[in-house]
Amino acid sequence: MSLKEKITNDMKDALRAGDKARLSVIRLILAAIKQREVDERISLDDAQVLVVLDKMQKQRRDSVTQYEKGKRQDLADQELSEIQLIQSYLPAQLSEAELDRLITDAIKASAAASIKDMGKVMGLLKPQVQGRADMGAVSARIKNKLGG
Repeated sequence: MSLKEKITNDMKDALRAGDKARLSVIRLILAAIKQREVDERISLDDAQVLVVLDKMQKQRRDSVTQYEKGKRQDLADQELSEIQLIQSYLPAQLSEAELDRLITDAIKASAAASIKDMGKVMGLLKPQVQGRADMGAVSARIKNKLGG
């Protein structure tokens, strides 16, 4: 079963169970997937659905930061619960050691020597870590390893 089908089935289950909070978030996920499919006139595969989920998770993390700065913990808590549901569809997060190994392998594979080669490294690494690590943190680690 594809990830999109799993999300759709979970929506039906939440609807039957009357779980309004869960249903609301799943509908947001499906709407984001559908929007991308309509915009690009394609049917998303699992990897592309992961990109959408990763983007949604990042948006919510940014919102949590803003809500906490604005002393609106109630809204921050709502965003955190949405993040938890979105994470349930994402693969397990990479450990620090796994991420370092992948970055080192990508640097070797691309023959990157300086910060100017960061795009090559990111190009190799992004498909491997999408949805499994924060791309901002990955970027910072690559910069450190390349001496940037």
